[in-house]
Amino acid sequence: MAVTPSIYLDYQATTPLDPAVLDAMLPYLQGRFGNPHSVTHRFGWETEAAVDLAREQVAAVIGADPVDMIFTSGATESNNLAIKGTLAASLPHKNHLITVATEHKCVLESAAAAGRSGADITYLPVGSDGLLDMNQLAEAMTGRTALVSVMAVNNEIGVIQPLAEIGELCREKGVPFHTDAAQAFGKIPLSADDINAALMSISGHKIYGPKGIGALYVRNLKASRIVPQMDGGGQEAGIRSGTLSPALCAGLGAASVIAAERRERELAETGRNAAHFLSRLREGLPDLVINGSERARYPGNLNLTFPGADGDRLLADLRDIAMSSGAACASAMEGPSYVLQALGLDEAAASSSLRIGFGRFTTLEELEFAAGRIIEAVRKNNPATGS
Repeated sequence: MAVTPSIYLDYQATTPLDPAVLDAMLPYLQGRFGNPHSVTHRFGWETEAAVDLAREQVAAVIGADPVDMIFTSGATESNNLAIKGTLAASLPHKNHLITVATEHKCVLESAAAAGRSGADITYLPVGSDGLLDMNQLAEAMTGRTALVSVMAVNNEIGVIQPLAEIGELCREKGVPFHTDAAQAFGKIPLSADDINAALMSISGHKIYGPKGIGALYVRNLKASRIVPQMDGGGQEAGIRSGTLSPALCAGLGAASVIAAERRERELAETGRNAAHFLSRLREGLPDLVINGSERARYPGNLNLTFPGADGDRLLADLRDIAMSSGAACASAMEGPSYVLQALGLDEAAASSSLRIGFGRFTTLEELEFAAGRIIEAVRKNNPATGS
């Protein structure tokens, strides 16, 4: 029987469901069971109202018009729809996509699929800090560029890309800008207008909401030519067919409201926790390395290299603490993280790294305990470390 970890430090993989979010969902898991697309009777009207409210709540977080927000099953579907749908709509005149080597797997795989269909794909490198070079982005753009897709906050290393600069450059060049904001939405200040986002992908279970629900912001949705990737009854402005779950939509809406209300306080608290945790670790492991920019990052995501240690062995020795050696989306893949390799880490360093994530429900006591256990495990794994 699997042992439930006593301390959860894998907040980038998923977040715990906030009890207030569950409360918002329960009515639509019980008595209010109507199909929100059945508009001829009360059962449909009451769930349609719940979906409409949720749409407003999600849109408000990024200052968007609710009519420009469509619900999906999550950020993976949103990213697929944004990339494939935009490229399909741009043919034959434009068939060029620019993205970044450190993107989430669903973006990279969507790009690869578009490439197999004839699109021209540019994968921009990043520096050792995980940030793209704006000059390289500008040079990569051509008259045939249909879309630029850059993740807001990296899921493995927590680096925040220069979104406003990217958006401004895209505006100047007349190229739509898409950002995968799954790890950023509700956690850092994020305005669709301020970063000139044409499309933005959102996930529910990264902000203490339910799994299986997300959203895609599409600027000026009614005029959009984005090509649907799923055929059906034409729900969600004809772009994303399928019956919506009122319970999941209500959960995402409630999670969005809570995230917006608590964002500044939680961001400051997470920053203090990260600083304390790092200080504690460095007392015992002065050789540890933070992967990615220390300046432009979300503090609740720490990717750390422990030189000479084996990441997988560390995880085995720390079964009472839930962490990861890479992204959950790539957990079935063998070998070191492609994100860390893109930063220039060699195989040994990448294999000596752990991703540690914390957030709303993490306590200082848990971080104190985790720091002590990690120091102990690293020294056991590599006696020379910290000596």
